This record gives sequence, C-alpha cells and structure tokens, in this order.
Amino acid sequence: MKTKIVIASLTTLLVKATFAQITVPGTSDPWLAGMPNGTISVGGDSAPAESPVLVTGVTLSGGSDLYFFASGAVSVDPRLNLYPLTGPAGSQDPTMHANGVENGIANVTVPLDSLIGVFLGPTQPNLNPAPGALDFTTLASQNYLSLSPELQQPFYIGAGQTSSGIEQQLIVPAGATRLYLGMMDPEGYYNNVGSFSVNVSAVPEPNMAGVTAILLAALGVCGIGKRKNKTAA
Repeated sequence: MKTKIVIASLTTLLVKATFAQITVPGTSDPWLAGMPNGTISVGGDSAPAESPVLVTGVTLSGGSDLYFFASGAVSVDPRLNLYPLTGPAGSQDPTMHANGVENGIANVTVPLDSLIGVFLGPTQPNLNPAPGALDFTTLASQNYLSLSPELQQPFYIGAGQTSSGIEQQLIVPAGATRLYLGMMDPEGYYNNVGSFSVNVSAVPEPNMAGVTAILLAALGVCGIGKRKNKTAA
C-alpha cells in the first residue's frame, strides 16, 4: 500500500498539468494584446472590440511546456465565395502584419488565417522594445517540434500539430505572465468571420528536489536500505 502511495505521488509530481479551452474569434488582433481600451491598430481595429483572447485557466512559468489542439475555421473577409473559411493551420499564403511592429509587438510571417499567439510580461507591451520577427514561411518552419518564442514575439500555433500529426511543444519564455491568442490578418480584423476552439495545456517543469525526496522514500518503502544493512552485518 505504501509503495502505491509513493508511486502515485511521483506520478502526480511529474505529470500534473493545467488545462483550458478557449474560443478565439476571427476578429482577434494579436497586435492589440495587453493594450488599454481605445488603442487603435492598423486597418481600423481597436481595443477591446478586436482585442485578442487572454488565455486563463493555465499556469505560465518560464521554461514550462505548453501544448495546443485547435479546430474550427475563420476567414479574413465575410465574402466567403472569395475568401473561404480556413482551419487553424491557415491558407499556406504567408503574410506579415501591414504595420510591422505595432504597440511593442513584433512582426511575424505566417499563413493567412492561421492561429497565432503572443506572450507578454506584466507591463504594457508598448513600453518595451519589440524583439525580432519570426518567419514561418515554409512548411518545415511550421512543422517545428519545439519552439521558444520571446516576450512580445508572435508565433505560429496552427492546429498544434505538425502536418504528420506530431504534437508540438511551446516553451514559455522567462518573465511571461500572459498569453494571448489571435489569428493572422495583415489588417482590418473588424470584418473577419468564424472562430477557433483551442485547448491549451501547461505542463510545469518537474520539481527535482521533490522527485528526489519521493524516490528516496520509495527506496525505503521497498526495503533496499534494510537489505544493505543486513548484508553488512
């Protein structure tokens, strides 16, 4: 019975995760992340009407892992005969933000209509310098297995899996306190349609001191120390 308790404690310590399910409307403009109401973005967008979605319900910690699973579809224009609804991986038509760096948030090159995210620290992003831009033009770059974006650096999420179905890992940057989700449109989010449903799970770094303590307890429960003493005698 004691052995089962130790194993259960170790399993909980190693695999404990937080989870959230988020709806991301097609009107979610990542370049308004963390900005106060009334802030204007290129193309006529403004906060809070076109603000991206703040992820709640998951614990962010520098160095921890995030995993995503996204479904649904959006379009950059209500004329769906010209701009059909597209899933979170996007249209494979790479595009950049029309205004480049805006509100302290870097530019990015990703497929049109794709799901993207941006990490922020505790301060308003326009008070800090923007980092360099990431480029997800190629399928190889979109099929990353692990990615470590910086604060205020938009990154490609897509469906949360590679094109062959392998789960992708996002590493939370140091100092991150917030994660916002949106989609990719060069400008003018206000008339976008559709939405994504996104599952976000956060797996913290293992507490190695706790793991060591539990393993030592497991050795004691199994009687390994007692056997050593008996042999020595």
